[in-house]
Amino acid sequence: MIWTVHGLRYKKWKVNVKRSVTCSTINLFNKMLQRNYFSWAKHISSLVNQGEGRKGLFLFHQLHKSGVDITEFLLSAVLKACGRLQALDEGRGAHSIILKYGFNRDMVLMTSVVDMYSKCTCIEEAHQIFHEMPEKDVVLMNGMIAGLCRCGLASDAIGFFYGMTRRDVASWNSLISGLAQNGNGGKALFFFKNMRLEGEKADLTTMISVLSVCADLAALVNGKQIHGLVISHGFELYIPVGNAIIDMYAKSGCMEDANQSFDNMPIKNIISWTSLIVGYGKHGLGREALRTFDQMELKGFVPNQITFLGTLSACSHSGLVQEGWKIFDSMIHTYSLKPTMEHYTCMVDLLGRAGQLREAHEFINGMPVETDAKLWTAFLSSCCFHMNVELTKSVGDKVLELKPQAGAYMLLSNFYGLIRDWEGVAKVRRLMLDRGIRKENACTWIEINRRVHAFESGDRSHPLYKEICNYLEGLIKRMRSHGYVPNTNMVAQNVDEHLKEEILLGHSEKLAIGLGLIRTPPGTRIVIVKNLRVCADCHTITRFISEIEGREIVARDASRFHQFKGGICSCGNHW
Repeated sequence: MIWTVHGLRYKKWKVNVKRSVTCSTINLFNKMLQRNYFSWAKHISSLVNQGEGRKGLFLFHQLHKSGVDITEFLLSAVLKACGRLQALDEGRGAHSIILKYGFNRDMVLMTSVVDMYSKCTCIEEAHQIFHEMPEKDVVLMNGMIAGLCRCGLASDAIGFFYGMTRRDVASWNSLISGLAQNGNGGKALFFFKNMRLEGEKADLTTMISVLSVCADLAALVNGKQIHGLVISHGFELYIPVGNAIIDMYAKSGCMEDANQSFDNMPIKNIISWTSLIVGYGKHGLGREALRTFDQMELKGFVPNQITFLGTLSACSHSGLVQEGWKIFDSMIHTYSLKPTMEHYTCMVDLLGRAGQLREAHEFINGMPVETDAKLWTAFLSSCCFHMNVELTKSVGDKVLELKPQAGAYMLLSNFYGLIRDWEGVAKVRRLMLDRGIRKENACTWIEINRRVHAFESGDRSHPLYKEICNYLEGLIKRMRSHGYVPNTNMVAQNVDEHLKEEILLGHSEKLAIGLGLIRTPPGTRIVIVKNLRVCADCHTITRFISEIEGREIVARDASRFHQFKGGICSCGNHW
């Protein structure tokens, strides 16, 4: 066997050793004619580790009913299953058994109880058990930090962290990853910096967490610094770290660096290939995504459902309808993978974006599964974009029946405002009020000198707000002479044109770009990240800015990347 040829497959096998052993254990159990307690306990534990927690819990209840004595080993597996499934009732039952058998003196087991309650978002019960425990080691306290973050109590987790008399690397990791999962990426990077200042050595988990934070924030400067630390610590050969680096560069608008990082990985797995494909898709590089998919197949890697989803999305963002159909067909007939609702939604989005609304509607009607609100919202978005008023109203009524997320209401409300149907706008807004739906605030981030600045639309709290607005107003005057006309149709409020223009000026992406213009040297590349889709007016004004100011501006929104240069956007107005 030649290592350079077969090394990839060997590593794939090695990564899946644990799963293979688990499957072998289950098969061996099924062949046993006589089974004792140990075999039952091992079998249940194997089911839980394989992700078959519900089956494991069912067998545990059967075993418990038979009157067999229960051990800490088995209860630990049961608590793990309850936490993963958020099966609170079963978890409370396991806790009762622990108290009945007197296992509550077992520190490791009670730590699992605390973890189970926190994963079931019952942080008060977790906190009570924590305080009742006579001894509290660092593992238990780390679990409480993770639990508080998991329940959205980031401030409490930080206070808990500062109150610890002893910390280890897992303490820092629990807080950093927890803050990242709560959308507090800036704070996560702050604690990573403090971790290094205090001399705590980062491990693999730390690196993956902070790379993920940099990816979410498009904090390229920080990301490159952490990439350097990865190399200096000798972590670059670990596949999960390599995958995180690809993702970080791709989400920071640097596909060349993402591609180079991918090429530099000596060993890759399907996640590596998928990360690169998804990155190309988000940048509107559909052809490159398809070529990568073909190369992946030639190397002998088998695509999974996520790989296909990323490839279909890449086709959608590039208008590659025929290629998308081919990928969808390959998924079903070549790889025998059953499409999920996300795959069907992606196909609807692909057809709708391309203007094939009738074909998209026929595809929906022919689906073998029941549709959901997300799929219909994707179709609604295409109907709105192509200004099909009749179909938009019909599909809009269908979407509202399914009680969708806030974005669908705003999409429909904005459309009604666009066609000056103020009664329609009022109808949608009343429905939002009746259902307790709140509009998600638009927020945009920009990193300058390793500091991340966040802007919300209409927010005047930034200390440089007036300076930013004055600069933007001057730019708009210059842009008008180049043909720019404010798209006040984007304001779904029945107010005068002057006020509409003021509202447009306060959009979060404009404020972030404005800060970048006044606080970075001329010619510096500007990268922003927005939590929602970039609006049409902001898209237009950014094109003008890139030409007038001679700046390359990269905007990552909830849908894809836009790279503006010389008055042209990479998306070709296809977003």
